Amino acid sequence: MSLPPVSIQPFEGPSVCLFCGSSDRADPTYVQAAREFGRATAEAGWRLVYGGGGVGLMGASARGAHEAGGRVLGIMPAFLRSRERLFDEVETVVVTSMHERKQLMYDQSDAFVVAPGGIGTLEEVVELLSWKRLDLHQKPVVFLNLNGFWNGFFDLMRHSVDEGMTPADFLNAWTVADTVEAALEQIQTDPMDGARIYDRR
Repeated sequence: MSLPPVSIQPFEGPSVCLFCGSSDRADPTYVQAAREFGRATAEAGWRLVYGGGGVGLMGASARGAHEAGGRVLGIMPAFLRSRERLFDEVETVVVTSMHERKQLMYDQSDAFVVAPGGIGTLEEVVELLSWKRLDLHQKPVVFLNLNGFWNGFFDLMRHSVDEGMTPADFLNAWTVADTVEAALEQIQTDPMDGARIYDRR
């Protein structure tokens, strides 16, 4: 599949990427939290970077930011346009693959928040944390652990450490917030100028 080169409008302020689910069957409290997160990024003057869809937590976050007058950048693989229903009221770029989507989400973001999601969300954050494990970046990663959603993942990571597969200091590669407000506070506390894996040039 061949697509035109990606063109992204410049943005001088900080950008935060939200990894989250696209399921319409998600707990309504998760959907509302995603909308609140999007609105809060707009109010803080940050650009929201997300997966480009108009459904589930993904769509709620983009709508929250857009309705509050914030800048939003969606990044959508072409083959998912019908499944995740492109939200074209905000700036959205269409790419050829999941790999290109993740690369651009990383390149365009200064910090990452991980809300509840499925296997796609898990795959995105595991690769991001793997890069951090390899000292390829130091960008903040915050899990928005609503209702203890990510506790099983944290248990798995601790098990990997206990089994000698992962160094103990890897458990410091992320922070955990139980509310949208706490996640935003952690982003504001952490530096948002970590080294980038890919050049924006």
